[in-house]
Amino acid sequence: MSANIAAGDKAPSFRLPHDGGGEVSLADFKGRKLVLYFYPKANTSGCTLEAKDFTRLAAAFARADAAILGVSADPIPKQQKFKAKQALSIMLASDETHEVLKAYGVWSKKSMFGHSYMGILRNTYLIGPDGRVARVWEKVKVPGHAEDVLAAAKAL
Repeated sequence: MSANIAAGDKAPSFRLPHDGGGEVSLADFKGRKLVLYFYPKANTSGCTLEAKDFTRLAAAFARADAAILGVSADPIPKQQKFKAKQALSIMLASDETHEVLKAYGVWSKKSMFGHSYMGILRNTYLIGPDGRVARVWEKVKVPGHAEDVLAAAKAL
């Protein structure tokens, strides 16, 4: 069952392994803004472009007191290779169990070439310092997305 997360909702808590070793949780960002973006698969064209855009703007996000965390179901070793190959500076987390993906409503039935399958929706959540969702972007189109999120983070 998927959740429907809206602006104003308390962000679902999470604890996930991340690419640098160890775990990352929502509580780690208390008092700061967090850009939590979900991407379908490492090293695919759209996911690579999105991750590179967030990396390119990472310093501007930091000036806006906003951290960036990308989440997919890819295992950590695959994400580490993705990060190294694409020279990414942002943190990537793995949700192989799909628990966090389901909590945020991004684990969903998708369809391609007439075949249905379960996959990750490309959604982004801007979480405020109070732990509440400030803004939601659903079915993200990658070009210009990181800039839109940055503008919202600065305004928050």
